[in-house]
Amino acid sequence: MSMRVNHCRVRAAGTLLVAAAMSAAVAGCGEQPQKSAHGADPGIGHIHGLGVDPADGALYVAGHYGLFKVKNGTQAERVAGRVQDHMGFTVAGPRTFLASGHPGEAAVDAAPHLGLIRTTDAGQSWTTVSEAGTADFHALQPAGEALYAYDSQSGRLRRSTDGGQTWTQGAEEKVIDLAAGADEPTTVYATTPEGVKVSGNGGMEFDPVAGAPLLSHLDQPAKGFLVGTGADGLLHTSGDGGKTWRNGGKLPGAAVAFTAIHTKRLLAATEDGTVLESKDGGETFATVFRSANG
Repeated sequence: MSMRVNHCRVRAAGTLLVAAAMSAAVAGCGEQPQKSAHGADPGIGHIHGLGVDPADGALYVAGHYGLFKVKNGTQAERVAGRVQDHMGFTVAGPRTFLASGHPGEAAVDAAPHLGLIRTTDAGQSWTTVSEAGTADFHALQPAGEALYAYDSQSGRLRRSTDGGQTWTQGAEEKVIDLAAGADEPTTVYATTPEGVKVSGNGGMEFDPVAGAPLLSHLDQPAKGFLVGTGADGLLHTSGDGGKTWRNGGKLPGAAVAFTAIHTKRLLAATEDGTVLESKDGGETFATVFRSANG
């Protein structure tokens, strides 16, 4: 049964929770990932993104110390041995990923911001698409012909219709996460400390989504269908573009990364390096990976 959340009652406490989620989301921002003084492998570090490669169904974890392919419940392999911070990450197609962030310590002459980078071989190699040295995209969201990105350096949303080669500057917002779909490429949702907002003109202007729960992460796996999580770990779904909302299951903690593969299959990561999966639209979650040194 659909229900409207009493937004006023949760606003004060929720704002603090989402602000905490935003702080977690920018952990490591501006810092090049480095190995320990003793040369020990630093592990995944803070998890920034999750995705499933449609080419083979493999689960990928994008972290502060590289992109990792999950092998089993306790093991993940750093792709190509590359230490590189992926502040933003999304799967754009089979073996094709987009990312942003910061280079590792091995890239001694590299600029501190990667701009938009792209791989077509599942992370074995990356090429720069645009904005190298200037943009640090903390959120990346494909939407059919459009690509949305939130640049932490300028504090503005960006929109591209040529795969990220050129950009249109959008609204200035404190964005935590973005959601959009191919069916409505000019409509984009954003989670912010003030609440969920929506733009119907490609990110040029945003308006509050009246009655929406306060969310840290949000995704739109189907037309009109929104699913997200609050900073308290509670799942919320809407089947009518945000007009009404239904409470779902609950994560064991606040999500630091979240994505919907489709309306029933959801992935979330928590601060302790645990990756959880739901196959029933967020009613229940099971652990699929736990990082030993996340």
